[in-house]
This record gives sequence, C-alpha cells and structure tokens, in this order.
Amino acid sequence: MGHLIYAGEDYEFDDRLLAHVKIAMGSKLRRNESFFLTWKADPASGSGRFSLWVSPAIPLAFRFSGSRPPELNQVWLEIMAEQSHTPGGLVVISEAEAMQIHQRRSQIPVPDHHDLPPLNPVPSAASKDD
Repeated sequence: MGHLIYAGEDYEFDDRLLAHVKIAMGSKLRRNESFFLTWKADPASGSGRFSLWVSPAIPLAFRFSGSRPPELNQVWLEIMAEQSHTPGGLVVISEAEAMQIHQRRSQIPVPDHHDLPPLNPVPSAASKDD
C-alpha cells in the first residue's frame, strides 16, 4: 500500500491507484490549480468519504511500497483528468469504474456531419432595419 501525505496527514491507497492519482494531481498542480480531491472511505474503516482541498502551497508527498512504478492506464488517467475539471474536483475512482465510464461514452453514437441539419442564420433585428 502506498501513502498520500498531505498537510502532515497520511492517507493509504493501493500503489497502482496512487500512481494514477499522483499523475492526475500533478497535472492540476503544475497549472497552479487548487481543487477538491475526494474518495470513498475504505469499508473496513467505516462508510463515508474524504474530501481534501488541495492547493499548490500545501506540502504533498507520495510514498509507494513497491520498488517498481506500476503500468499506467491512459484511459483511467484521461477519465480522472476530465472529471477533475468539474465542480466536484478530482474524484478517485477505480480502474473498473473508469473503464465503465469510457465504455458508456464510446457507445454514444456521434452524428455524422452529413446527418446534421443545415445552418440557417436568423436575420438580426439590426439587419431588418437596413
């Protein structure tokens, strides 16, 4: 198990999950963005969820138990990055949840540009007076 150490508090995560969280957090902090980081509490320690306000000014560290960096899943990283731009902030999700979101999105049909109706601009009131 790895550890996210933020503002002197230690939070335990699976190493592979933490590696993905590290990349997602790093990309936001690199842009000097503050955001919420939210995750569900481990059922062994009770129910509920955690939310941290993450700011570039507050010390952050990651400690991994494994000696090798885990393989990263690009889809998982993209889904977490996309969700981080919502009002809820960066929500820690499992790889399975990310893949489900990706699968649902890829099943949504995207209309071909030939299927779209033509654009008919409506004249503005100013052009009617001319």
